[in-house]
Amino acid sequence: MPIPPPTPNTTVINLETPKKFRPLIGQAHTVAQEVLRPIARKYDVAEHERPKELDFLAAILNGMEDSGATSGAGAAGAGKGEDKPANGNGSDPAATKNGSNLSTALSIMEMCWGDVGLLLSIPGQGLGNSASAAVASPEQLEEFGGRWAAMAITEPEAGSDSASIRTTADLDPGTGEYVLNGEKIYVTSGERAELVVVWATLDRSVGRAAIKSFIVERTNPGMKLDRLEHKLGIRASDTAAFILQDCRVPASALLGSPEVDVKKGFGGVMQTFDNTRPLVAAMAVGCARACLDFTREALDQAGVGIDYDKPALSQSAAAAKFLAMEAEYDAARLLTMQAAWMADNRKPNSVQASIAKAKAGRTGTDVAFGCIELCGAIGVTETELLEKWARDVKILDIFEGTQQIQQLIIARQLLGRTSAQLK
Repeated sequence: MPIPPPTPNTTVINLETPKKFRPLIGQAHTVAQEVLRPIARKYDVAEHERPKELDFLAAILNGMEDSGATSGAGAAGAGKGEDKPANGNGSDPAATKNGSNLSTALSIMEMCWGDVGLLLSIPGQGLGNSASAAVASPEQLEEFGGRWAAMAITEPEAGSDSASIRTTADLDPGTGEYVLNGEKIYVTSGERAELVVVWATLDRSVGRAAIKSFIVERTNPGMKLDRLEHKLGIRASDTAAFILQDCRVPASALLGSPEVDVKKGFGGVMQTFDNTRPLVAAMAVGCARACLDFTREALDQAGVGIDYDKPALSQSAAAAKFLAMEAEYDAARLLTMQAAWMADNRKPNSVQASIAKAKAGRTGTDVAFGCIELCGAIGVTETELLEKWARDVKILDIFEGTQQIQQLIIARQLLGRTSAQLK
């Protein structure tokens, strides 16, 4: 039976890699292979040491962005999506666009095939950059664009539940400045970044509706570095804890509207996650593929063949397990591309972003440890990078919202329940 053509109001998504992005993907893969992998073990061992080799790479990425030669060359290319469809004149509402969110996700997959921690350590490529791009005004993008921005959400008593943030932002009527007080932990690239996007509440009695994000200069004397964390993985990336004590920022540092809309909740700042969760999913996808590529070579050397023309159950147990992991990887990759594509086309993607993040985070961890099982002794030795990838990928199932939080978000949306009704 032939497949009927789409109706005029139906939008069709093609999940093949767009041709126009293939040069960018090739460049990102070359960087991963020639720049990131050779120094991956060095900076895993030398935790907290700044990878100076990445300064030149950052300059190249910034030059590519500034020249318009490509979009989404690093981890900071995600944006608000396109105002106009692909033809640029708005005449065809059914037209679609492959934009910076998708190209950024695809380039991240390649870079994290090289090293996740080093990607997060490239100057100017912080998650705070994509976070601010989600809600910043054109004036703010002009002022802060191009500078390395970290993101500070988590607190000692507010981890996965972002609505429980206790850091306060009080408006000083005399100066027109906001005064921030509180504590932030697990701030990725917090020590090295130039800016920090800090989440704080304007009024704790109101709840989540009063939570806003502020851009704070890293040199602000009211934001003091408390410590750097020693971690299981992504050791090349610094993870900081800050104390905010009478930290003053201008009113223009508030991202989005200063109005507290109880009906709207904190949807404004939550748009941050619609941008960044697909990027974290892309990191997990890239790391999973690195594990699979390494394991395929190891199986080949051990004489274990993988036949894509035969049923998995008619092959060896090792081959069957590998094929199952590869299928999970493909599902995670396609879900990530879907969430990023929807952002490019200004389609509500909160659910898809959470689905992609949940699927890719879990798949990355499962694939990494599954590959270690198949590789045996070489999977745990420090002479190979597989054991490092397994340590690195675990955080991608945790930050930007844990596996359990993603499932809650998805369930609430599918069941039509509020956060108060379904906890």
